[in-house]
Amino acid sequence: MMHEPDPQPLPGTHRSGFVAVIGRPNVGKSTLLNRLLGQKIAITSPKPQTTRDQLLGILTTSDAQYLFLDTPGIHRPLHALGEYMVQVAADTIDDADVVLWLVDINTSPTEEDQAIAELLYRLTTRKRRPVQLPPLVLGFNQSDRWRGDEAATRARMAEYLDLLAWLAGSRDAPDEQRPPAVSSAIFSALDGEGEQALLSLVRSLLPQGPPYYPEDQVTDAQVRYLAGEIIREKALLLLQDEVPHSLAVEIDEFVERSAAMTYISAVLYVERETQKAIVLGKGGTMIKRIGQAARPDIEELIGTRVYLELWVKVWERWRKRQNLLKQLGYATERRR
Repeated sequence: MMHEPDPQPLPGTHRSGFVAVIGRPNVGKSTLLNRLLGQKIAITSPKPQTTRDQLLGILTTSDAQYLFLDTPGIHRPLHALGEYMVQVAADTIDDADVVLWLVDINTSPTEEDQAIAELLYRLTTRKRRPVQLPPLVLGFNQSDRWRGDEAATRARMAEYLDLLAWLAGSRDAPDEQRPPAVSSAIFSALDGEGEQALLSLVRSLLPQGPPYYPEDQVTDAQVRYLAGEIIREKALLLLQDEVPHSLAVEIDEFVERSAAMTYISAVLYVERETQKAIVLGKGGTMIKRIGQAARPDIEELIGTRVYLELWVKVWERWRKRQNLLKQLGYATERRR
């Protein structure tokens, strides 16, 4: 799962490292990543579990290179796809230099937040390959909606810190087994409030090291993958609630027909014939709307005009079938 870039020469006190951005579904991880990078690489939607895979976002400043790893929302999985998504998040935590756990300051911990604390505990206590957690930052997002006073803010922060009370149980352990201190920051991924303070905190926790990527690179994701994600994003925004979780997108063809035109053919997979009818829409109106919404964003991404063809196919119960998940790229070797 972890990327292996080639490090560049070390400039003095420069810091660099991987930052695992974790949290429950729909808490603002992708929104934060896009804001920090100053451009959109991660799709967003009001639907939970929009992010299904790890996505690298590279932020280079004069004194640091932050390698942010956007992860799927951690939840209690109900099918093989859900298990894959949680496993991606767990593997990312395994390899990170800093863990940034996003929570919503406007709500008390949910069952999904509790599941994240349990996951962190299991990773540190499992018999095979126990993880020494890296420095952990609790990021209290959506401060733009918070109306609590200082006392209320402290109380809300304490609720989340209580989920990590088990960390204090090994404060007297040897240095190599001692858990990390938990830092916290309050910010808004939507309007950028507190963004610089958050970056300063994360930088202080990164190891000293060289930049790994050129300063103008913002991701290592392939354009073909990003185009498929744009199509899925537009479908999520336009379709009814019963379809989005059952939807997958696969780029079938991606061909530069000229310097000014790229041909893209993509298949939208659903699990039932009734869902196919919804995605197509009456007389093909919905699939046309999805294509019209996706085309401008893809053209901006690749820098040419795009001829986009979309198809809809039924793969029954694809989220529960390992062979189909593997074909769609949702497959990872489980660590023990």
